[in-house]
Amino acid sequence: MGLRTDRAPSRAGQPLFQERLEQSLAALGELLVRPSFTHTPATVGAELEMFLVGPDGAPVPRNEEVRAAAGDRRLTVEVNRFNLEANLSPVPLGGRPFTALHTEVRDLLDTVSAASALFDARPALTGTLPTLGPEHLTRDHVSDVPRFEALERAFARDRGHRFPVVIDPADGGERCTLYGDSIGVQGAACSWQVHLTAPAPAYTRLYNAAQLATGPALAAAVNSPLLFGRPLWQETRIPLYEQGFGDRAGAPGRRAPRVLFGHGWLRHGARELFEDAVRRFPVLLPVVFDEDPRDVLRAGGTPRLEELRLHQSTVWRWNRPVYDPCGGGHLRIEFRALPSGPTAVDMVANTAFLLGLTLSLAAPRRHAAATAVPFALARENFYRAARRGMDSRLWWPGSAGHPAGAHPAGELLPRLVPEAAAALTGAGVAPEEAGRWLSVIADRVRAHRTAAWWQGAALRRTADPPALLRRYLLLSAGDRPVHTWPTPSPPGSAP
Repeated sequence: MGLRTDRAPSRAGQPLFQERLEQSLAALGELLVRPSFTHTPATVGAELEMFLVGPDGAPVPRNEEVRAAAGDRRLTVEVNRFNLEANLSPVPLGGRPFTALHTEVRDLLDTVSAASALFDARPALTGTLPTLGPEHLTRDHVSDVPRFEALERAFARDRGHRFPVVIDPADGGERCTLYGDSIGVQGAACSWQVHLTAPAPAYTRLYNAAQLATGPALAAAVNSPLLFGRPLWQETRIPLYEQGFGDRAGAPGRRAPRVLFGHGWLRHGARELFEDAVRRFPVLLPVVFDEDPRDVLRAGGTPRLEELRLHQSTVWRWNRPVYDPCGGGHLRIEFRALPSGPTAVDMVANTAFLLGLTLSLAAPRRHAAATAVPFALARENFYRAARRGMDSRLWWPGSAGHPAGAHPAGELLPRLVPEAAAALTGAGVAPEEAGRWLSVIADRVRAHRTAAWWQGAALRRTADPPALLRRYLLLSAGDRPVHTWPTPSPPGSAP
């Protein structure tokens, strides 16, 4: 839910924008000691990105028309004209939050399905669309939105008009190379982004816990195995996004890439993350707003900190801090690593596992042991999970006094599900609610079948990405967990 603006950036506004960033950091420091930030109620929200596809599986570039036909304020257009995003309503963490999310996802998908049918299209929930070609990821397909146009110009100034995206297959073979000329490369990636409010005093523990929890949660949730019909990583969306939306890591004269997992454990609260974004990353969109945060603070109000929020929205951490001025102001963690799809049931189950594991690791008795793991190993977990999913080996804290060890994900995950369940119920989630949604994860792990596994098996048996996608969409429409889907059939056999 990055700040969106229709105002065009101006280079003349750069000095004032930098000044506003410094003022905003100072204001944020004052805000974080207010009661609204120290006693934030726990809520959960989400954003669902999706593709629009036609009967042949090809992308349909009609997102603005579909959004208008749906007439639903929860829908916004995304980077490319065949991408759409749905913003779900925040719900309290206690009680039955995951059932509420599931109900709203189903409602939104019904709305989008009805509207897109008017244009001979339908929504497709997957991290990467197997029927995309390089021709779909050019500047011609970027949505006609001022923010995206401004980003396009900013990146063109910084890195030129053509840049390589290079992904080595996880299991060897010929690397995939795409020469992009646009942020339109990001049209190949769709995610399920989860938001958790976090009180300022607990932010360090919760954020660090989110960083460590992301690897195992992603290993169980992978759903992006194909790009241009080729098998690459189990979550190909990760390297694609990192290379396509940010500076080229390692290129001469480049700063740190703008899409990143992080540099180390958080030590000093949320302000440290916002300050890092200001100090480390050059400004892309220097739009100056009318509000002076100092005047708002002096009047006892809650400043919007629009310049800081805008700059923060151009730094794509996989777990991103969010400042929201609504309701007196609060902080959130935006979990960005989970892929879209394959079903509402699977996405909500992934949410329950990720949040439950985060809450477990954030408990004061667990935090010290969790952050005793070298941060480099937590980061390595993230990329190992993205490469191999449930076939990866993940580092995890040892018992008291013992160092971290590497464990097969298929053996580690069953141990973590009960921990997630206990943490959710401890946070006020109804026991039957936690049990219902985490049983999906437990059964998926037991079957060792993720959505990425299903797509890979389908490609091996059919060698036909459009046919694979048609079968995928038929099964996902039934909203049954992916591990219960029938094994893809070879060509010529009965479905």
